[in-house]
Amino acid sequence: MWGVLPIALKGVLTTLDPMTTTFFRYFIAAVLITPFLLIREKLVNRHKFRSVKLNLQLLLAGLLLVCNYALYIFGLERTTPEAAQLMMQVAPVMLLLAGVVVFKERFSILQWLGFVIFVLGLLMFFSPRFADIFVSLSDYGIGLLMLATAATTWVGYAIIQKFLIKEFNPEETMLVFYWIGAMAFLPFSSFDTLSELTAIQWSLLAFCGLNTLVAYGCFSEALAHIEASRVSAVIALTPLVTLVAVQSIPMPGIVAESLQTITILGAIFVVIGSIMTATLKGRG
Repeated sequence: MWGVLPIALKGVLTTLDPMTTTFFRYFIAAVLITPFLLIREKLVNRHKFRSVKLNLQLLLAGLLLVCNYALYIFGLERTTPEAAQLMMQVAPVMLLLAGVVVFKERFSILQWLGFVIFVLGLLMFFSPRFADIFVSLSDYGIGLLMLATAATTWVGYAIIQKFLIKEFNPEETMLVFYWIGAMAFLPFSSFDTLSELTAIQWSLLAFCGLNTLVAYGCFSEALAHIEASRVSAVIALTPLVTLVAVQSIPMPGIVAESLQTITILGAIFVVIGSIMTATLKGRG
């Protein structure tokens, strides 16, 4: 779901502004999940919403996720789907490193090797753009900085979420986060251009909302069952999904990265490094 998300967002951003697009992502997810949880009586821990400490944790995690969404879509607007997904791989790798400090998870020598391969892959993929990043700081470079910051805020959200799922089920936390996001983006949204959306763009917008619901719901559920490090192993595959889709299927309004041998190898290194870092546990 995360692999195809930037492609759908790019299709919507040709008409809607980033803030309005992100509002609909949150709003659609919130409207869909609320009656579902009420009907299925999933809000079993609602009495805990009276806790000031837990409410503050929910609010902080929700706001970090809001920052992540905002920075991600502004970064995506300035770059490409492939670049956005490669840069967002920083998030699960940072989560792995945070797992060592916060969750006391062990980090082996092979995992450190995977981390080195990951960083090398990022440098290789973006090497043709070094002038945009380190010299002129072009729109593309600013977009990458936004995406890197988005990855950092996502790690903060994920760490707090890991603690929250000890008190709530994943559906309860996501219900709160979706409504926090919808309310946060509503004042900055403009609905004047909705009439200009084509039928395909309406479909893409609906898909983005469903994507938000399904992808983050699955992520929260995964954190409830397995180590944070293991979750990252599957997330590592998302850039390949994006890269293959964008490069093989020409789509209007979507500019693909100009791939070279070094950028292709860089993308492969990023994925391999992410998977190694997530899975090669042992003595270290």
